[in-house]
Amino acid sequence: MSIKLYLLKIASALTARKVDKWRKTAVQDQERIMSELVSKAANTLFGKDHHFDKIKNYSDFKSRIPVRDYEDLRSYIDKVTNGQPDVLWPGKPKYFAKTSGTTSGVKYIPISTESMPNHITTARNAMLNYFHQSGNTDVFRGKLIFLSGSPVLDKKGGIATGRLSGIVNHEVPAWVRTNQLPSYETNCIDDWESKLEKIVEETLTQDMRLISGIPPWVQMYYERLLEKSGKKNDTGAIPKL
Repeated sequence: MSIKLYLLKIASALTARKVDKWRKTAVQDQERIMSELVSKAANTLFGKDHHFDKIKNYSDFKSRIPVRDYEDLRSYIDKVTNGQPDVLWPGKPKYFAKTSGTTSGVKYIPISTESMPNHITTARNAMLNYFHQSGNTDVFRGKLIFLSGSPVLDKKGGIATGRLSGIVNHEVPAWVRTNQLPSYETNCIDDWESKLEKIVEETLTQDMRLISGIPPWVQMYYERLLEKSGKKNDTGAIPKL
């Protein structure tokens, strides 16, 4: 067993114990975390507007923080994008995740320095817990593929801005990055069809063990792999795009 796999085995055992502990104390942990977040945000503009200093439990939180859509929060977001600190969270966000949907056009979702690890550690914990529970280390013996948006970031109000999956590329741990495909240059291609061709070209002959990405992208990747390789899917037919 390599040193890397040996260390992963130790880390996975520790992670599995943590996950089991969290499972047993989930409700208490959520209440504690909510209280900590409310306390830390009490002096922000949003916290003052909603009297965070008077929130003592979930019932208080629910009564003071109504469910709302992006438009209802836009006035706060606009202040953040204009460079104002301490609006929704102390200081300024580390990133803006840029997204869009059927309403409100382009949306900017603040991501704080404190919240960013949640986008990485949850995936890491899931992998390590699987490793511990199954004993299957094969996933770490080959290449990993992360289908994502471009990691090239713009600036909005002086804050690095891009698609969430592109932002996460900047936070991938070094021990994962060494086995990660596609290359950074390929990831930076904006046009999805062109990018897909390059990803298939880079990975077709590689020993790929793990894939991550939104389902439509994963499906398109596999369909293109089948077409490029000439292999058949489970219906016995070579798929046509």
